[in-house]
Amino acid sequence: MQDYRKRVISAFAVGTLAFACGFTALQAAPSKASLKTDVSSLTGLSLTAGSTALTSVNLASYASLVAEASPVAAASDVAVSGAFDPSVYGYTNLGIVKVSEGNVNIRKAADASSSIVGKASDGDAVEIAGQEGDFLAVTSGSVTGYIKAEYVLTGSDALYAAAENVASIATVTGDGVNVRAGADTASEILGNVAKDTKLDFLGTEGDFTKVDFAGQDGYISSRYVSVADQLPTASSISEIRYGSGVSNVRADLVNFALQYVGNRYVWGGTSLTNGVDCSGFTMKVYARYGISLPHSSAAQSRIGTKVSLAEAQPGDLVFYGKRRVHHVAIYIGNGQIVHAASKRSGIKISNVNYSTPARIMRILP
Repeated sequence: MQDYRKRVISAFAVGTLAFACGFTALQAAPSKASLKTDVSSLTGLSLTAGSTALTSVNLASYASLVAEASPVAAASDVAVSGAFDPSVYGYTNLGIVKVSEGNVNIRKAADASSSIVGKASDGDAVEIAGQEGDFLAVTSGSVTGYIKAEYVLTGSDALYAAAENVASIATVTGDGVNVRAGADTASEILGNVAKDTKLDFLGTEGDFTKVDFAGQDGYISSRYVSVADQLPTASSISEIRYGSGVSNVRADLVNFALQYVGNRYVWGGTSLTNGVDCSGFTMKVYARYGISLPHSSAAQSRIGTKVSLAEAQPGDLVFYGKRRVHHVAIYIGNGQIVHAASKRSGIKISNVNYSTPARIMRILP
């Protein structure tokens, strides 16, 4: 996959060089009116002087476009189709979030004081709908809102970044599908996943698809999986509705944990800003409230009082694993959890039943 991306990026660079080298020759090219006709015959689209919209141009046609047309749009307005065509991933005006660390807020309105509706991390893709002042109106995954324009790459910069961030994702097509420890039906069942669950694709073995299942290798029958290249997107932070009887410390703990959504997953890590694994995340969050937990999901699963999912309250710990616990998350209410999911996903919000919970433990009062 990396070699393929390098070849594509090299091809794009050659095309860009050809464009630059031929720029001076363009001064004697046809009129703007004839250019529109020439470009339309190549791309099925029209270029207009001063256009700010991305215009799709096939890489193979790049040289002829340079040789036969006069400039009416900036080079930065040109997007290259093929492997660099954003429509392949479902985007028209593609932007890629660029932050050095942590994440950037997506807000309800184009105002730095507006409420936060989502968080985007480095490499997340957004569909750009427009601009208001210093903010871009975007949609990313299930999140729609406004993000500071300074954190979003556009044009050819976005296309280069997209090529580096695209990954193969396995989407579950059945409901309650088993994830096994090996590529056969006799292997241990690690858990099961709901329809439309997305997991990192690691390869295939026989009739099974290998995926990253909460930090470990898992295998799903390929008949229940669809694999496609996708760009990562922002994480949604919906308003949490707490039930009656939820203490202030529980509400505060959940809100504290949610501010790290979008941050990195690092195996063995214990930094909420620079990277944690699943048990490191719960350990550091609970430490803020004076509760010391071991850095092990299995060890954490033996602390506190066991409760049912129906009894679960925000702040309870949810553990996953069939015969042994291998993953832990924080229940945030409304059937959702926040957890350090995987290297690909980082800290994210998921449905509590994205996999079958092994047990739920109550530590907070």
